[in-house]
Amino acid sequence: MSAQEIANKLWNLCNVLRDDGVTYHQYLNELTFILFLKLSEVKGFSDQIPEEYRWSKFVEETDNVEAFRLYRDFLANVSSKTDSPSIKDIYTNASTTLTKPVNFNTLVQAIDKLDWYEESDRDVMGDIYESLLEKNAGEKKSGAGQYFTPRPLINVMVKLMAPKLGERWNDPACGTFGFMISADHYLKEKYDYRYVLSSEKIKFQEEEAFSGVELVADAHRLALMNARLHQMESNILLGDTLTYLGENLKGFNGVLANPPFGTKKGGEKPTRTDLKYISSNKQLNFLQHIYRSLITDGTGRAAVVLPDNVLFEDGDGQRIRKDLMEKCNLHTILRLPTGIFYAVGVKTNVLFFTRGKKEEGNTQNVWFYDMRTNMPNFGKRTPFTEKAFEDFITAYTGGLTAENVVKEYEGAIDEEKRKQIKDERWQCISREEIAKKNDSLDLGLIADESLTKSSNIGEPLDIANNALKELNTIQKELENLIKELGNEK
Repeated sequence: MSAQEIANKLWNLCNVLRDDGVTYHQYLNELTFILFLKLSEVKGFSDQIPEEYRWSKFVEETDNVEAFRLYRDFLANVSSKTDSPSIKDIYTNASTTLTKPVNFNTLVQAIDKLDWYEESDRDVMGDIYESLLEKNAGEKKSGAGQYFTPRPLINVMVKLMAPKLGERWNDPACGTFGFMISADHYLKEKYDYRYVLSSEKIKFQEEEAFSGVELVADAHRLALMNARLHQMESNILLGDTLTYLGENLKGFNGVLANPPFGTKKGGEKPTRTDLKYISSNKQLNFLQHIYRSLITDGTGRAAVVLPDNVLFEDGDGQRIRKDLMEKCNLHTILRLPTGIFYAVGVKTNVLFFTRGKKEEGNTQNVWFYDMRTNMPNFGKRTPFTEKAFEDFITAYTGGLTAENVVKEYEGAIDEEKRKQIKDERWQCISREEIAKKNDSLDLGLIADESLTKSSNIGEPLDIANNALKELNTIQKELENLIKELGNEK
């Protein structure tokens, strides 16, 4: 059975719990608790689980009430009875949202019957869990989308950052740990390192190469589970990077992140003392943290998703952008399409930069790529996939195709090769020009000639016909939406 088929079956089991008042997000938490028990048996670490709580105990218990009593006892006490740090982290303050014993037993029996391996015997547990996280993020009612960056975007950012074996990477707002898992997958695909490295270096890759911080307890639990399912024993802290905790997060070879959108509640400012400019704008504080957390030997690099306001906000925003361009080589800004994040209408970008050896004068040119103007509306009809980034990858790397980027690209920024790329969406703006615009980086969007040239807008009858077609399409989409919402009741 494929990973996707198993994920669909597990997701459909949620219907069993509808009568128990369990939401999708609660269901995913519940699945995390139960899947981990199953995982301990499949992966051979059940000896870390106290004997009375092992998977077979739940499978063999035929009395629904007794099985559920044991489950609640397990959630309440396993953290204090195990010596495993990761099990302690995953089950700390765990409790169940189920109320009907029969539903728990239904889940256990269904999960036990699933075939966890494909024909090739490839371990698919990590893929299954990723798929469930993505489905949960897609459920607007769950509100979990804020912890989930679109997978195609994550993968492209990782490929262009080109992590290397032996490096330390961090995500200071890690959500479900998607960036770090993608980076680890990239290294496994590129180097197949489990067969070439010493046991000591493999241990480093599994335990120290990737780390993260997550503020929300539920998301932190999902991140721990996600890492473990991908054979990673990473250090994932529960806490706020913008407090004193973040002051010790430094010296990283790389950072990949999508800091949370919005401002601090009530305009609260961060409590850490090492940021040069203290702002109530969370993204600006995260941006400062990220470039200050990189090593300063000229190789520390980052790719960060940030909303448009970071590019043009005055005051602290202007000072922080200037500081960023002084300390780092801010070499690329990707203007992302709208509608790819959970919050409809949020305009976002990816900033790519490298920390310089010196404190001043590191940015000479900023290359912009416009993936926003006249781009398709990504959604169910036009899925957002890595294919959408093909032209950007060619521009960024100075000529490599998306197909060859993992194999051939090592992360170098070659200005001369970039200049040879002919693409109207790709343009270079000098640091001097940016300084004249008050250090605003709200640049790089191509002119939409179809809107600005009146000679191109067509005959009035054609315009009216096109408008009518669009209205009809919108009406049909609204009817479908109403129908879907009606079925959910």
